[in-house]
Amino acid sequence: MKYLRNSSTDPHYNMTFDEFCLERFPSDDTVFYLWRNSPSVIIGRNQNAYAEVNLPYLEAHGIRLARRVTGGGAVYHDLQNLNYTIVGRSRDLERDCPEYLHMMLDALRALGVPAELTGRNDIVVDGRKVSGYAKRVYKDRLMVHGTLMYDVDIASLTEALSVPGSKLDAAGIASVRSRVANLKDYLPQFSRVEEMQAALERILSRDYADSQVFLSGKDEAEIQEICRAKFSTWEWNFGLSPKAGFTHAAKLPCGTVEVCCSIVRGKIRGLSFGGDFIGSLPAEGLAAALDGCRFDRASILEALRGLCVSNYFDNTSSDQLADLFLAFDRR
Repeated sequence: MKYLRNSSTDPHYNMTFDEFCLERFPSDDTVFYLWRNSPSVIIGRNQNAYAEVNLPYLEAHGIRLARRVTGGGAVYHDLQNLNYTIVGRSRDLERDCPEYLHMMLDALRALGVPAELTGRNDIVVDGRKVSGYAKRVYKDRLMVHGTLMYDVDIASLTEALSVPGSKLDAAGIASVRSRVANLKDYLPQFSRVEEMQAALERILSRDYADSQVFLSGKDEAEIQEICRAKFSTWEWNFGLSPKAGFTHAAKLPCGTVEVCCSIVRGKIRGLSFGGDFIGSLPAEGLAAALDGCRFDRASILEALRGLCVSNYFDNTSSDQLADLFLAFDRR
């Protein structure tokens, strides 16, 4: 099997790299590459970012959000997580996907990990998930990619993917939560994720037997441009989110305020306020000012700029109202 090197840890670039290798890589050979992301949450192609991810936690901790081109659920990545991608011809989908997955499964077993394929899209060890995978077909090519949790920060993973269930009634594909484990516990011969990466690369490439292939400078420039125009944009990462119904209530200085709206392609629509709050002006005026605003704190604050929020909600600031929408966790 041929292999590429991808040393980027930028999640938006790496999502672009996957799509490029599936749709544009000029080779009939099966090719693989191993790669890592800086702390990030990667959501599936059909998922609602607002329902799947603790966005306030991501913002507070500098964790980036990226949307991939394959289906499946949301996953947390950091530099102690190793990812793999295998791209090749797809003559028979029912046969080729398991064939590609078994390449990785056999490589893990060669390192002494008693890994098994199970469930919808998991690799497990002792009943705990160490890898999730997804796939996509483009014309006659198939891509299978997935995670390999080496020593991932489980606390950050749990927080990043924990969203209050009462906040959003969302369309889209919900993630399946599983018990997880780190491969480090099963690989005492390695002290660093880079050592596991090098060992897997040797096994999958059959000791580098003239198997490395390279992207051209033109290819690299095209990947950078696609990343800029598509994979790093708000429109791709948030705007593709399926419609969600949002309701949330909290006690503010003016009284209890409940906000109800739809989130359509990442923007606020049909907003209304309810509750026992007190204000000098009808809240409908402020609701109209927020119609079409992106559903994120910075955009809400920008839309409220120049408006006196306390005229609608007594003694209430723009920050307090924005917090009501995002239910901000300030830890």
